[in-house]
Amino acid sequence: MQNTSFKALQISENTEKQYIRNIIQRQVSDLPSGEVLIKIHYSTLNYKDALSSIGNKGVTRNYPHTPGIDAAGIVEQSDSPDFKIGDEVIVTSYDLGMNTSGGLAEYIRVPARWVVPMPAGLSMREAMIFGTAGFTAGLCINALINNGLSPEKGKVLVTGSTGGVGTLSIAILKKLGFEITAVTGKPNAIEFLTKTGASEIVTREALDDQSGRPMLKSIYAGVVDTVGGNILATALKSLNYGGAAAACGLVASPELHTSVFPFILRGNTLFGIDSAECPMPLRKEIWHKLASDWKPSDLESLATEISLEDVPQKLDLILKGGALGKFLIKL
Repeated sequence: MQNTSFKALQISENTEKQYIRNIIQRQVSDLPSGEVLIKIHYSTLNYKDALSSIGNKGVTRNYPHTPGIDAAGIVEQSDSPDFKIGDEVIVTSYDLGMNTSGGLAEYIRVPARWVVPMPAGLSMREAMIFGTAGFTAGLCINALINNGLSPEKGKVLVTGSTGGVGTLSIAILKKLGFEITAVTGKPNAIEFLTKTGASEIVTREALDDQSGRPMLKSIYAGVVDTVGGNILATALKSLNYGGAAAACGLVASPELHTSVFPFILRGNTLFGIDSAECPMPLRKEIWHKLASDWKPSDLESLATEISLEDVPQKLDLILKGGALGKFLIKL
């Protein structure tokens, strides 16, 4: 098995500090140590993968490197009593694809504590249509529902709505019966967002309040925020009494300038969502929900299937903000 060769995307740094993408042949023996060797059947693309592909040291420190923070496949070797050869499994988050050889390849080897057994009701393909983005969306929605959010409480705002987390959040919320307002800066995304499940679409500018007022009109019962910055601040000021926001991203800005008024006058809550180091019991709970009651009936329509050879071009599209929905990689 150690002499088995496989196909992988490799990002390498040249002498001019440029980052080059190539599909290469690697050996299983080149993979890092770990208890579980997995043959990958499907992966997917994320913004972190795109950042890794351009040398972002906050994501990946050392090159050459194979990115890919998501993988679903079959166990080929296992030194763990929790997994046996032939098991279908999911690996997302932790250090996969960041500083550990990732899922944009035909094999990974990882610690057993990173591996989630495939829940009943979910295929490997469906697991990667969700991927880290869907898992993160699930964590956000879970936090809001546990705070008391329900469809009769009012509308839910989803920012960054054409990205992976935004798209899957809309689809899951639609399945659960919520009315959804989607925020986008892409005029060409209206049809896509409406089909996905948004009942209202507002522009990015509409959620970028510059008035300086500490509070705005109450509009939303809950918020799934993927962008941060002033859009999150505006959303917080627009929550209903007892509402909550779940923050999981910072593509607009890591800064948050607001006041305590939404929290002490309307009893609002801001949840911070981390999918990378999420404890395994909660991780399994969310995957179980995604595999059952929370699985959208039109899940397949949210993804475009591509090959590993298509990945370099799609990474550029993600970096330019031009992607709609998910890219599913069949390996």
